[in-house]
Amino acid sequence: MTLALVIEQVLNGVQLGVMLFLMAAGLTLIFGVMGLINLAHGSLYMVGAFACASVAALTGSFWLGLVASLAAAAAAGALIEITVIRRLYQRDHLDQVLATFALILIFSEGTRWLFGSFPLYLDIPPLLQGAVGLPGGAQYPLYRLAIILAGALVAFGLYALISRTRLGMRIRAGESDREMIAALGVDIRTLYTLVFALGAALAGLAGAMVGALQSVQVGMGEPVLILAFVVIVIGGIGSIKGALIGALLVGSVDTLGRFLLPQLLALVVPPDQAGLIGGALASMLIYILMAIILAVKPRGLFPAQA
Repeated sequence: MTLALVIEQVLNGVQLGVMLFLMAAGLTLIFGVMGLINLAHGSLYMVGAFACASVAALTGSFWLGLVASLAAAAAAGALIEITVIRRLYQRDHLDQVLATFALILIFSEGTRWLFGSFPLYLDIPPLLQGAVGLPGGAQYPLYRLAIILAGALVAFGLYALISRTRLGMRIRAGESDREMIAALGVDIRTLYTLVFALGAALAGLAGAMVGALQSVQVGMGEPVLILAFVVIVIGGIGSIKGALIGALLVGSVDTLGRFLLPQLLALVVPPDQAGLIGGALASMLIYILMAIILAVKPRGLFPAQA
């Protein structure tokens, strides 16, 4: 184990955390403001990835594909909020879960009908190809560093939006007392549509950026959705700060656990068994982390209304 390898894995953990933050930020914003459990959030991640891959294939430009991913995911989010989600705000969470699960099936089959069952592939743009040197002589992909930077910029932008703008003030007020801001003349329906579209756009952006690292395929959003729920539970439901800290914790624990546990277990058991046992334990680490945090702080690390 070298210093360069450890630094590389730490950066991989941060990069995974950034992607989870983009998913979890929209999810926690929607749940915090609307009180809605949206299982279809992973489908919006998939929509962004497919929009980016298809537009990039047609135009030859990754950047146009990235813009298309934001537009397509936001439009899809606004459409389902107006046609389906709007009817669920006053219903209990079981109805919300069933309705948004149905949306997962609709999006999956609709995407399969439009693009087929075969995966699409998205090339890294030439500007972000190559690698940068790390201490110890290792090379780290420039594209992954760009993802980390993009996530940091989005986190700063969300902080500025929520804390420094009139829209952010309305979002915070809607989270605290939606009846009062509606009585003050704020169009609560339009506000909810904007919040839902914003959350969807963040999910679409995450899907587009990950699409250049793995194949773009139907159902790619569901595994990420599970991790995003873990993130918002750890960070505190409704908290953007909590989503960021929780995402970085989950990304780092998951990545470093998969890297370190097999090597540590190899000291006491045969290497082949160490790999199997270490991989199984590593997949449990984030849930163990969640259980420990909830035992100490039942509302998460940074609950929105602490």
